Amino acid sequence: MTVDLVVVGLGYVGLPLAKEAVASGLNVLGFDAYGSVVDGLNNGRSHVDDLSDSDIATMQSKGFRATSNVEDIRGADAAVICVPTPLSAEGGPDLAAVIAATETIAEALAPGMLVVLESTTYPGTTEDIVKPILERGGLRAGTDFHLAFSPERIDPGNAQFGMRNTPKVVGGIDPASTDRAADLYARFVDTVVRASGTREAETSKLLENTYRHVNIALMNEMSKFCHDLGIDLWDVIKLAKTKPFGFQAFYPGPGVGGHCIPIDPNYLSHRVKSELGYSFRFVELAQEINMAMPAYIVQRSQDLLNDEGKALKGSKVLLLGVTYKPDIADQRESPARPLGVALLAKGADLSFHDPYVESWAIDGGSMTRVADLDQAIAQADLVIFVQNHDAYDAEAYANAAALFFDTRGVTNPDGASHRL
Repeated sequence: MTVDLVVVGLGYVGLPLAKEAVASGLNVLGFDAYGSVVDGLNNGRSHVDDLSDSDIATMQSKGFRATSNVEDIRGADAAVICVPTPLSAEGGPDLAAVIAATETIAEALAPGMLVVLESTTYPGTTEDIVKPILERGGLRAGTDFHLAFSPERIDPGNAQFGMRNTPKVVGGIDPASTDRAADLYARFVDTVVRASGTREAETSKLLENTYRHVNIALMNEMSKFCHDLGIDLWDVIKLAKTKPFGFQAFYPGPGVGGHCIPIDPNYLSHRVKSELGYSFRFVELAQEINMAMPAYIVQRSQDLLNDEGKALKGSKVLLLGVTYKPDIADQRESPARPLGVALLAKGADLSFHDPYVESWAIDGGSMTRVADLDQAIAQADLVIFVQNHDAYDAEAYANAAALFFDTRGVTNPDGASHRL
C-alpha cells in the first residue's frame, strides 16, 4: 500500500498530526530517530499528553506504524518534518534535528514528492537550509519535487482547539508547492490559509509567540509596581477585559514556560541581529522581564517570611505544580525550575507536589515529592502556588497553610493567600 504521508518526528507535534491524518483515511507512517519512541508506539504506548494508549491502538487499527528505517520512507507521497528546534548556544535555533531529518528524507526523495517543514525556526530556513540538502541528489525543488513550510500550532492540553480545528498556515517555495501542501492539509484540517511564501509562513509563527511574550512581560512588569502601589492587578485585568474591543487579557505569573513563548521570539531576535546588525528591543526587554520573575517570586517569598519573623534559609517551602502549564505533565522550560534553583540557593528546605509529576530533579539533585499533600501544606512555612492544575483547590490550601503565595491569581483577594 502506498504511504500517503510520513511524519518525521513523533513528539507533541508530529503524533497529533499523524492521528488526525490517520482518522481522515490517509495511510500514515511515523518516523523517529529514537528507537524507544518507535518501540513504544508500535507496542501501543503513547508518550505525549494529548494522546492516550487507546488513541494509538485506534491509529494502529487503521494502518499506522512507526519506524526508524529510512527505506520505509521510499515511495511516500509526502513527508512532514516535526522535530524540535531548541535554542543554540548563540541564541538562535539549534537546527541539528531539522538537518538530520532533512538528510533522512533526502535519501528517499523521489520525483513528485512533497516535503513540508513544520519545526519552528527563523525566516529563511526552508529555502536556505532544507532546500539545498534535498537538492544534493540532483532533484530540483519546484521542478522535481514540492517544498513548503507550515508552522505547527499545537497547544498541548487544549481541549477546545486541536490539530483539526486550528487553521493551518502553508507557504511554498512556489505556487505549485503551496497548492500541493494546502491540498494535503485540507484532507485533515478544517481551514487552510495560504501564505505568500515560506518566509511569511515562518515569520507568522514567530509573530504569534512574540505577541504573547511581549504582552505577558507587560503584565509581569505591572505586577511589580501594582504590588508596591497597593493595587490589585488581577482586579485591574478583570475590569479592563469588560471592554468588548481594543483589549485582550494577558496575566502575570512566575515566568513563562513551554517550547514556544520562552524560545521562539529569540529566533526572530537572533535573525534580526545576525542578518541586519541591530536589536529587536521588544523581544530582548520581554525576555529580560519574564526571566526575572522567578527571582522576584523568591524576593516576595523572603518578604512574606520576614514579616512572620522567619528567614528563607531553613524554612520549609512547598511548591505546588512544576509543569509549564495546567493539567499536563510537560515540564519544558517550566518557570518552576529556575524558581526552585533560586530557592535552594537561598537555603530553603524545598519540596514539591504535582499530580502529573512523580520525580523532579533540579540543580543536580532530586527534589522530595510529598506523599501526603494536606500534611505537607500544614507543615510548610510557605506554600508557593506555581501551577493551577484543576486537581488543586487553591482556596482550601490557602486557608490551611501558614503562608500561601498565589502566583496565578486564582484565590480570593480577601482570603488567606498573598497574591502576585
